[in-house]
Amino acid sequence: MKTLLQQTKALADGNRLRIIAALFRIPELCVCQITELLGLATATVSRHISVLQNAGLVESRKDGRWVYYRLASEFPHELKLWLDVDLMQSSEVEVDRNRLNEIMSIQVEELCSRKR
Repeated sequence: MKTLLQQTKALADGNRLRIIAALFRIPELCVCQITELLGLATATVSRHISVLQNAGLVESRKDGRWVYYRLASEFPHELKLWLDVDLMQSSEVEVDRNRLNEIMSIQVEELCSRKR
């Protein structure tokens, strides 16, 4: 029950839902890419990602200076189905999908160096 409650609370924020939706589309994103997508401060994005990690919904890996995030390998199947039907069809996610295509055309090194 505790895990379900953490996951529900983690998904009760629009920005965290946008992160999950982006990770449905692109299997792995650098924090700079997520920051660019959301248009928020890096510290704010890091806090959102921390909530998602604590709920067991997102995992990370470090590659040199970059930290990449992906959906957790144990992401609940039923939750994935629900989000796929309801979240991924929303107009907000469609706007993000188009923006994400633009972001993915920029090298991670270049994008992250802009943020410094």
